Amino acid sequence: MKKILAVVLLSGMSAVAFADPDVGCGAGTILWAGQSGVVPKVLAATTNGTLGNQTFGISTGTLGCQQNGAITSRVRLTMYTGSNIEKLARDMSVGQGESLNVLADLMGVPQTDKPAFFQAARDNFGTIFAPQNETAGQVLDALNAVMAQDAQLAGYVKA
Repeated sequence: MKKILAVVLLSGMSAVAFADPDVGCGAGTILWAGQSGVVPKVLAATTNGTLGNQTFGISTGTLGCQQNGAITSRVRLTMYTGSNIEKLARDMSVGQGESLNVLADLMGVPQTDKPAFFQAARDNFGTIFAPQNETAGQVLDALNAVMAQDAQLAGYVKA
């Protein structure tokens, strides 16, 4: 298993690969590269989510991830949130962390407004991760509602 992970990491660092628009970037995208159909896409998405490597890939620009890319659709933002929901919950509960920082980047929040974003996420954790918010889309809707009420963050709300 360690050898497979090493190969994946090394190939991700050296490969000029682009993330699959359906499953995102990560080790699963590299492992299942070139295969088509529902089963390989589900396996790639599951591998990306289970191994929790998308945040690492985005942060380091490896595993087929790009640091300078922009999330241009709600679907992609929802995919990131869904794949990292537990890490985001942990980070939002304390108002800091790598996953929350990446989410801020993906939502277009500049460095100058990140402290306000982190504080709003922490202060409204109970609203954002309320029991009725069971899906990534519902969590994002709640986060957007919180941001819409904040004059400094309202401009970053993603529809």
